[in-house]
Amino acid sequence: MAKKGSLSITSENIFPVIKKWLYSDHDIFYRELVSNGCDAITKLKKLELIGEYERPEDMDYKIQVSVNPNEKTIKVTDNGLGMTEGEIDKYINQIAFSGVQDFLEKYKDKANEDQIIGHFGLGFYSAFMVADKVTIDTLSYQKDAKPVHWESEGGINFEMAEGDKEQVGTTITLYLNEDSHEFCNEYRAREVLDKYCAFMPVPIFLDNETAEPQYETIEKDELTDKDTIVETVVEPAKTEEKENEDGTKETVEVEPSREKYKILKRPVALNDVSPLWNKHPNECTAEDYKAFYRKVFMDYKEPLFWIHLNMDYPFNLKGILYFPKINMEYDSLEGTIKLYNNQVFIADNIKEVIPEFLMLLKGVIDCPDLPLNVSRSALQNDGFVKKISDYITKKVADKLSGMCKTDRENYEKYWDDIAPFIKFGYIKDEKFAEKMGDYILFKNLDGKYLTFTDCLEENKEKHENTIFYVTNEKEQSQYINLFRQEGIDAVLLPHNIDSPFISHMEQKHEGVKFLRIDTDLNAAFKEEVKEDDEEFKKSSEELTELFKKALSNDKLDIKVEKMKNEGVASMITVSEETRRMQDMMKMYNMGGMDPSMFGGTGETLVLNANHPLVKYVLNHKENQNTDKICEQLYDLASLSHGPLSPERMTKFVSRSNEIMLIMAGEKAE
Repeated sequence: MAKKGSLSITSENIFPVIKKWLYSDHDIFYRELVSNGCDAITKLKKLELIGEYERPEDMDYKIQVSVNPNEKTIKVTDNGLGMTEGEIDKYINQIAFSGVQDFLEKYKDKANEDQIIGHFGLGFYSAFMVADKVTIDTLSYQKDAKPVHWESEGGINFEMAEGDKEQVGTTITLYLNEDSHEFCNEYRAREVLDKYCAFMPVPIFLDNETAEPQYETIEKDELTDKDTIVETVVEPAKTEEKENEDGTKETVEVEPSREKYKILKRPVALNDVSPLWNKHPNECTAEDYKAFYRKVFMDYKEPLFWIHLNMDYPFNLKGILYFPKINMEYDSLEGTIKLYNNQVFIADNIKEVIPEFLMLLKGVIDCPDLPLNVSRSALQNDGFVKKISDYITKKVADKLSGMCKTDRENYEKYWDDIAPFIKFGYIKDEKFAEKMGDYILFKNLDGKYLTFTDCLEENKEKHENTIFYVTNEKEQSQYINLFRQEGIDAVLLPHNIDSPFISHMEQKHEGVKFLRIDTDLNAAFKEEVKEDDEEFKKSSEELTELFKKALSNDKLDIKVEKMKNEGVASMITVSEETRRMQDMMKMYNMGGMDPSMFGGTGETLVLNANHPLVKYVLNHKENQNTDKICEQLYDLASLSHGPLSPERMTKFVSRSNEIMLIMAGEKAE
């Protein structure tokens, strides 16, 4: 006698709740149904181990997914526990269809409205997001159990009666709605299963019920009981013609005839039931790690190195984090940390578990102890999750600091690639900064790697607590030459991350100052000028007036200095504070704002009173070409500091041609 019933006590049923709160991605039903099947098999395996179930000799535990594009159906079959009629009534009918109000009332202490469905085993109901009708055919492992058939259309009513299933386990059939036909396409199904189920602990097979059968040929001795022979193939013996000593020829057999079997193509599981992270690090070779990286991330650039996480206490966590070969502009980096729960994929880059700076890495983390809501893709944020995050941070810092201490050569080899990541972590994570402070390296002008302490020691005699740095070796080459001549060292900091990084370091180390080498003209490069040198004061004032007039710029800051290096006529310096403000504006896409809002450009034109061109300008104020020389000196100084604007560059090229014509004319005369 069939049992019928209404699936809803109130006019509403559970499905509006499911659609609102349960899942954002409709393809996730595959994960839920397959992982439920895995759970059923895992439980049956345990019963088998303790002697409460005897598995048939010819049965292998597996999940079979069958798609039928013609019928628009999907079947998910497991050979796990199965269910009795009473269990279906309890777990399917009563829980799911008790009505929204009853449901909320029942679980109000266990879930807030944002995560309304907690650990209530409701993954099955995700099927109704894509199907108009769902059926269950199941047979419990229990002795003398009867098969059960259950079906529901639209989640409004159900019907349950004795079924005809002969094997222990469960088959769930989905009759897809019009919007979801894509999921019975074999290639789409494979894509989704690969996304969510690639490492589930039970073999998963996919077949297309409408596809033509496929075959393969095997050697006779490779045949197993599970193979279906289609035909026997006899390969004739291989012969070749051989010439005898007397000149006669004969045909000899070089390989005897062989019998082979043409069989139905053996099914191949879609998933890897023993992922690398479940193995002990001692069991894994470097090639294993690289192959796993290629397979999971489809990245064929080799990772630099990796960290294998393997922890049982105080929580269970395993995983592998890879340091990829990355682009050096940190803000364009995109890593992927895949989070699993008992080999079931949850989501990428869940920020509650993975510290923000680690998102630049690629890796997998499997933590069965994570407190998840039912959609498995949003974490309940509690202290336990924070402990996991802290543990991961600690393991990464331990690996890096350990490498710096015991394998400095390799650490330096990797440094340029991992520097943006470590600096980002230093800014974003206090605990990481504490552990890594002594292991951050700075590359100096000679390509030597120094620690923070080394940098302070290098310039201690002349510039205590000051570290000079370069952001662009080409643009700042003029300044680098001056520093080299005076034996002053500087470090290279060429990345976007470096500006906030050095500001952060200054906050942590009181009194320490980072200065770019073009911030000011260092005292070491200048001759001392006496305070009562009236002639120098007068010529400085005249030069300042001349240049401001020639450049039509009253606001330009101009300094006249007597530089030791007579080969430098003019230079640009920019105050450290102003330039950092400009860098920050660029980072936050505020480049269009007027720098004068923050106290001007901070740019100063430095003129070398010892250079012949500067002396010429001073002594030929009224010459018709003096203005051109002033403009040229300013543009040359700016070019040594960075690129000119397009308009300025056009004028510079035109003026350079004019100056060469004047020189050519003088030569001709």
